[in-house]
Amino acid sequence: VMDELDVRPECPDPDEYRRLRVAAGLSPKTREAAETGLPGTLYAVCVRKANQLVGMGRIVGDGGLNYEIVDMAVAPGYQRRGIGYRIMELLMAWLDEHAPESAYVSLIADHGAPALYEKFGFSFTAPVSVGMALTIRRDTAQ
Repeated sequence: VMDELDVRPECPDPDEYRRLRVAAGLSPKTREAAETGLPGTLYAVCVRKANQLVGMGRIVGDGGLNYEIVDMAVAPGYQRRGIGYRIMELLMAWLDEHAPESAYVSLIADHGAPALYEKFGFSFTAPVSVGMALTIRRDTAQ
């Protein structure tokens, strides 16, 4: 399957990013949020089939102390084919090359994905620490 896919280090554009998030079951993001946030990406991987985005993953952070793996998404028809694993391999290779010793790398695992991340050395933080999250909501329709 991987040989028919184009895997490259690049950030998705806001529209394809938003489409893939929703298709993969992740929360929707506004166009404004995507246009503002995506340029702040430290490193990203896109997987395409016939120029259509079918997988992605990004690293965000301050470039030294803290990094977060975000937007790990694979389109439903392409899941369970090793695409997420390949994206993680490339993200981790980038971190191995660029993140200094003692850097903290975190992620929030959705949809039973912890097994994938454990293969790359990630472990649950509890009971030492617990992940927490907040999503900003506005009253205006977007």
